[in-house]
Amino acid sequence: MPLVEWLLTPFEVSFVQRALWAGVLVSCLCAVAGTWVVLRGMAFLGDAMSHGMLPGVAIASLLGGNLFLGAAASAGAMAFGVTALGRSRRFSQDTGIGLLFVGMLALGVILVSHSESFAVDLTAFLFGDVLAVRARDLGYLAVALAVAAPAALWGHRAFVALTFDPRKAQTLGMRPRLAHAVLLGLVTLAIVASFQVVGTLLVFGLLIAPPAAATYWARRIPTIMLGAAVLGVTATVAGLLVSWHAGTAAGATIALIAVVLFFLSALGARVRDRVRLPGAGGQHAVLLAVLVVVLPPAGCGTEPAREEVPHGYVEGAEETAEAQPRLVVADDRTGAVRVVDLITEEVTDVGRVDGVRAITGDGRFAYLTGAGSVRIVDSGAWMVDHGDHVHYYRARAREVGSVPGDAVVNADSDPTVAAVALGRGDTTLLDRQGLDGGAVTTRGEPLGGIALPYAEHLLVAASDRVAVKTRDGGDVTTIEQACQSPRGQAVTRKGVVFGCADGALLVTAKDGSFTGEKIPYPRAVPEAERAVEFRHRPGSTTLAARAGDLGAWALDVRAKTWTLLPIGPVVAVNAVGEAGPLLALTADGVLHGYDAKSGTPIAQRRVLSAPIAEGGAPPVIEVDPNRAYVNDAGVRAVHEIDYNDGLRVARTIRLEIEPAHMVETGR
Repeated sequence: MPLVEWLLTPFEVSFVQRALWAGVLVSCLCAVAGTWVVLRGMAFLGDAMSHGMLPGVAIASLLGGNLFLGAAASAGAMAFGVTALGRSRRFSQDTGIGLLFVGMLALGVILVSHSESFAVDLTAFLFGDVLAVRARDLGYLAVALAVAAPAALWGHRAFVALTFDPRKAQTLGMRPRLAHAVLLGLVTLAIVASFQVVGTLLVFGLLIAPPAAATYWARRIPTIMLGAAVLGVTATVAGLLVSWHAGTAAGATIALIAVVLFFLSALGARVRDRVRLPGAGGQHAVLLAVLVVVLPPAGCGTEPAREEVPHGYVEGAEETAEAQPRLVVADDRTGAVRVVDLITEEVTDVGRVDGVRAITGDGRFAYLTGAGSVRIVDSGAWMVDHGDHVHYYRARAREVGSVPGDAVVNADSDPTVAAVALGRGDTTLLDRQGLDGGAVTTRGEPLGGIALPYAEHLLVAASDRVAVKTRDGGDVTTIEQACQSPRGQAVTRKGVVFGCADGALLVTAKDGSFTGEKIPYPRAVPEAERAVEFRHRPGSTTLAARAGDLGAWALDVRAKTWTLLPIGPVVAVNAVGEAGPLLALTADGVLHGYDAKSGTPIAQRRVLSAPIAEGGAPPVIEVDPNRAYVNDAGVRAVHEIDYNDGLRVARTIRLEIEPAHMVETGR
């Protein structure tokens, strides 16, 4: 890869651009506050305050509040405590800081342990997620810098006097106690504003390392701040580049490079002192800035950068750093269809479908069965999985069009073709690029049977065999293993699963060849207890299916085993996946969690407002890597379930329609 392309390609993506701007703002903010931390020997205080935010963030997360406000409140309490204990003459200030450090950290751990679901969020809190910075976060950082810079300028003389001679500062009437409080406020502001970028454990690196490195090359305080800002920006740019190409954690990489720059500065200063390089400290800082900012572009040559379209991108879409989960819901009484953004809770009206009675999805598009046709809705959220990395996109939700048919049995997709299996027993192929562009275009003649796109081919299940075809419908081969009366199918990372009369058929592909392996039921299963509709978390290899009135089936595709959970009649099931529970909803509105391997009950909780009425559309359970969603048409709501925390209802999203049908996209 050409050097220019290697350097510029990551910064063509919108979320990396936001990460870069966030790193620049944080570097400038930490340079202003961190210089005084280094000069005054307040490193232990900075470390303690960065950890002291944990209780506030934990409380804000548990209550569903703003994490920045929680962090600010906790850090403010920490700063107040440090100031109060610092006035005591019984013990040194370090003793008070140490006590507050341990106390706040212990309180934070206790709060975190109160909810198992916070364990994942705790990782982001400790180590940061710079690639998830939003435009709103950049605004917060800009405001923080706009407050810190004038405050530092206003208190500069008092800070200098306080740093080098506190007694003289008192004599000169500079109010050292007030100056110390303002300085603590600056440090608190820098830490609170920066923790989302590199986390509390790593913010210390940007707060200390760049100013400490700059002191080797400058003597004047403004010059140290300038050098610290340049070094911080350098660490940000280099960290994002390394993170992009090496697949490492971005925040940790930035902090590590900042520390490496400190040791390089120390080594360079030692070499300078040995060879007695000429020049003043300020000149060294300016030279350092020139070397950092000018030399990398000069070494890139003059080859123009090529603009590359990211994988899976379509016109008008925005690439994001994280998944953009959305729900497409439909009211079977009025036909109203809505798209719910699960991050912002924004609801988009995408029209009506007369006589809507079913809905399925392929990760982006929702297919709604209506009166004589299938309406297709673009949810505006999708992901493209390349195995070693994933691209996430978001765009405007919209209605695409319709295709004639009676009922959608299955829908799945790949980048070029979407296969929609209709109730009359055949499959209509749709051009995926056409759907991306907002048009419904069929490809070739309908295929007899249920078709699934897989490994750049189509798998068509009809009669007692599964045929492999090209994406244009041409014959390739036929799977030798038979599959009597195929009903139900699912695409997993291990292959495609088809439900058969005597078990399941797993079709896998390797080096262009396709093989089938039967996973038989552990015993003879009557037709009424067959697994005919598989549900699972996308990417998971554990599938769930209803077993008639007997209970539920769990199919482990990796172990190639079935487990019957004789839990009685259920109206909806889904499987979280490896090490996660199998979720089952009973007619009384109670959600149950079971161990998928042993069938042992784990938890249960009533989530629906009333028992499910007979004759109405049964609710569904949608599962993603963090949450499950259950539609409650009776109260016009969707419940978000934290399945890692005793099936706790994390939030309830209220709607103006009855969400009788629901499917999740963007995952």
